[in-house]
Amino acid sequence: MKKEFGLVLLALFFLSLNAITGAYAVEGDRNQIPVESPVEKPMNLVKEEMDISGDGKADIIEINGIQFEEDSSYLKEINLVIKGSNGETYTAELDSGFDPELKFVDLNHDGLVDLYITIPTGSSGGIANHFLYTFKDFTLTNIAVPDPLMITSEFQDGYKAVMTIDNTGQSYDFNLINRKEDYDQLGLYLNGKLNEPRELMVDPYGSLKPILVKDGVYGLKGIQQISGAYHADGIAFVESKWVYEENGWKLLDTKVIERNKKAKKKR
Repeated sequence: MKKEFGLVLLALFFLSLNAITGAYAVEGDRNQIPVESPVEKPMNLVKEEMDISGDGKADIIEINGIQFEEDSSYLKEINLVIKGSNGETYTAELDSGFDPELKFVDLNHDGLVDLYITIPTGSSGGIANHFLYTFKDFTLTNIAVPDPLMITSEFQDGYKAVMTIDNTGQSYDFNLINRKEDYDQLGLYLNGKLNEPRELMVDPYGSLKPILVKDGVYGLKGIQQISGAYHADGIAFVESKWVYEENGWKLLDTKVIERNKKAKKKR
């Protein structure tokens, strides 16, 4: 009898233990339920109202972003959101970066303003990403901005350099003798002779902004930096002007400006 009573008590003990363990497991699961972090919630960065569809009614244009981490100004996700006057919502994913800027300008010359968005990357040289969207007839269309100029370059003996804008075939010479001491210390030159073949550093657009290219017609002006042995070793800026035509972007003009003076055109 005592043995049977002891077995009953032992069974009750294990049942109680399982119940307690189960309760803790449920509580633990509850504690593990993910809670949305404040930095994961999209924050509104830009909000404007403008007729961009062409129906004569205002559409709502927003740019929203998600922070990389709390108190960070870097946005790991950025999205364009358009709430059309037709009651529909349209979205487009943009690149990550800082402080997006929105401008309304008719760059494709269809009589309606387009959305021109600039997002700085935070990298050296002021590099930014640029986006151009149209929304005519409630169709959100991405028009790619013009590619940066294709530029080939090289250092030459005697502390010189040459660069060619492949788009136009124009070449420019640079006299870098004033950097002799720096380049010798870096081992770039020895007794005026280039130690090994080396190209200049050519940035993508540091700036690409809408400008009036002629009466009532807007285009874009881009600026690219040309550097020498390192990025802070700035040699020149290359400007390019573009206008959008039916078949795409047309290059109107280029200009190379050496630091504090115009570069010497070779041919």
